[in-house]
Amino acid sequence: MKPEFDVIIVGSGPAGTSAAYPLVKAGLKVLMVDAQSDPGSLAAPQRPFLVSRANDEQQWKWMIGENFHALNQLDAVSPKLKTPTHAHVFQGFSASNRIESENFIGIGSLATGGLSNAWGCGVARLPASDFSEASIDYVELEKSYETVSRRIGISGQASDDLSGYFGLDDWSQPPLPLDRLHQRMLDNYNRHRKAFPGLGFRLGRSRVAALSEPLDGRQACDLSGNCLWKCQNQALYSASLELPKLKQYPGFHHVQNFLVGDFLQQGGSWTVTDVRSTRRFSSKRLLLAAGTLATTRLVLKQLNHSAPLPLLSSPTAAFLLWLPRLLGSPRAPGFGLGQLSFALELNATATAFGSTFSTTGLPMTEFVSRVPMSKRSSIELLKNLLSSCLVGNIFLPGNLSSNTAVLRPDGFLKISGGVQPEIPALMEAAESTLRRIYWKMGAILMPMSFTVGKPGADIHYAGTLPMRSKPRVGQTDSFGEVEGLCGVHVVDAACLPTLTEKSHTLTIMANADRIGRSVVTQLQQA
Repeated sequence: MKPEFDVIIVGSGPAGTSAAYPLVKAGLKVLMVDAQSDPGSLAAPQRPFLVSRANDEQQWKWMIGENFHALNQLDAVSPKLKTPTHAHVFQGFSASNRIESENFIGIGSLATGGLSNAWGCGVARLPASDFSEASIDYVELEKSYETVSRRIGISGQASDDLSGYFGLDDWSQPPLPLDRLHQRMLDNYNRHRKAFPGLGFRLGRSRVAALSEPLDGRQACDLSGNCLWKCQNQALYSASLELPKLKQYPGFHHVQNFLVGDFLQQGGSWTVTDVRSTRRFSSKRLLLAAGTLATTRLVLKQLNHSAPLPLLSSPTAAFLLWLPRLLGSPRAPGFGLGQLSFALELNATATAFGSTFSTTGLPMTEFVSRVPMSKRSSIELLKNLLSSCLVGNIFLPGNLSSNTAVLRPDGFLKISGGVQPEIPALMEAAESTLRRIYWKMGAILMPMSFTVGKPGADIHYAGTLPMRSKPRVGQTDSFGEVEGLCGVHVVDAACLPTLTEKSHTLTIMANADRIGRSVVTQLQQA
């Protein structure tokens, strides 16, 4: 029987939408399925964060939630998981995809647009050396980096010490304005700049998928401080913004409330089945973009592969900085995601990456539980201190993780988390070095605030089905095609051959665009 579509894409996040563009532009008939049944999301706050906090009598609905979502998520590793406006993004992922974790925080999304509905918007380009084991044509990947960067909108273009590290300035908009605290730190860095190279430290503007100039119907960031809650201007990129554009192509079809439970080969085509109904669709090619964890389970189930696979994640930590000279500064609106970023060489083989954020758009509850005092005393302290504080994070390369993914006989994917033995010493060295560096920039890394996250807390997962020049079972070729499953391509982070300390979403999207173009060529030549 003739397949209904040329290509089926499982997932509507950054990978799925990026793979879809070259396919539909070539005139192919493409079906995209995702599992979102009811978005159930609250509208974005319509006024600046500080104005809403002072005047909005209904603010409890988007800060706490009518079903007390924020209070029920107090132990969540990230404030993103606690905001009622994003509750639908994370709801039901592990249970629906039959994923269980041990000593690992496994997070994914069933929502249209996937995790890009609530991400930190950090972007970076990886050099060709990071793909040496995959034998890909880096010139083609570079074309895709440019295509995706110009499409989604990136800001942060600056001639600074991180220009080469990010490698995106040729395709970027100007940077967003810094708040007073970040501007002071940057000024101090530039004033003492000669002292930092010897410490292996470089500082610069964050490169983020947030608009400083209007683009394709989206407005520029208005510095409202609502980044954590939801952007009313659509200045922050989300893959969900791509769906209306893709639907303008006659060959594109989008089906929601379709949770892929299995796929099977029938007469030279691939058929996907829905867990929630009897619906099924068939195509010549199948592109998996369901997120690393869900994609891995689907592939291992089809291969009947039960041997453990390495799962890469980035060991991470968070910390609090205090700028004493700005004590008493009034809270001010501003961009709520990364404003300044850094790269820190820890040893000959490990570089750390991190960013700092304003505390303005964060609830005080994010900090009270971390202060070694009574809650009442903590609130009194932070009420006076937070306006002169910044939050920082740090990520290490994925090869320093030690996680495994294994398909159990009952069909569940079991994730076991761990880190390499050198992580405690590296984190201790990072804390010590950052403390000295930020002191030179007029900031104090607050005692006891440097907190190392549990495995998986980074929500950067990759490499379970890595691209290799000569793939084995459980791996993919240079175009993401699964060894042993002809016509099935992995286009999300599961096929990345490496996970560096840098933000990896832009690389996922560029690689998906590259694979999408190769599928077009293969189908046209068939």
